[in-house]
Amino acid sequence: MKSHWWIWLGLLATLSGGAQAAPFFFSTGNADGQMAAASRAPSPAVPEIAAADDFVLALPTRIQSATITGLLPSGATASDIGEVVVEIYRVFPLDSTSPPSGNVPTRTNSPSDNAIASRDSASSTLNFTFTLVNPNFTAANSVLNGIHPQPNQTTGGEGAASGEEGKVNVAFPAPIALEADHYFFVVELKLSSGNFYWLSAPKPIVAPGTPFANDLQAWIRNAALAPDWLRIGTDIVGGLAHPQYNLAFSISGDDDTLFTDGFE
Repeated sequence: MKSHWWIWLGLLATLSGGAQAAPFFFSTGNADGQMAAASRAPSPAVPEIAAADDFVLALPTRIQSATITGLLPSGATASDIGEVVVEIYRVFPLDSTSPPSGNVPTRTNSPSDNAIASRDSASSTLNFTFTLVNPNFTAANSVLNGIHPQPNQTTGGEGAASGEEGKVNVAFPAPIALEADHYFFVVELKLSSGNFYWLSAPKPIVAPGTPFANDLQAWIRNAALAPDWLRIGTDIVGGLAHPQYNLAFSISGDDDTLFTDGFE
């Protein structure tokens, strides 16, 4: 063993910082103008609505920042955003009551009942900025009030929604550390007036997005439907086309198998 002392020194050097974390980046691409899905933090005056889209981590990852593309009322600025919440869910039936309630057509490939990680600007665990992209943007369809349990889940959507397209850029002072797995990303905004809509992105993902196998469609729920979820396209819009949507967001961080402690 004494003759292998240099091996132990090399291992110590690696564990103390010799190994470098690899940057991680994922994106669903740019907003495509097909769907605007409400996603708002709750307040005494309005109930919570949560929209969700999925991503996959091949390695343990620390998520340090994210960007979400959404539709806000015309003329809105950063000062009109009172709160931003980000949550991470695993895929049902993890973190969930199973069997489910039967209030929705399916829970297969939905987000789980409960989040496994949360960051909130109100508790200073999330910082955000806002960037205006397009002052005049219209999405062809929207979902806000039409979120109902079956058999009344299919409404066709609530028609076109217009406003300004913007990017909400969030940073996490304490990164969200996650194991390799399949997850859903949720963002909710509280505005001083009006609603935030998360804009759709192409499905399947195209450049400049990051395509991946088993890309699931976007889901949504409100406080009355929780803990269940509905598919925005297949369940709510419905129809012969059975459209499916992604939601426009990106996440950045570090891929590294050194991050094995403190997963949320």
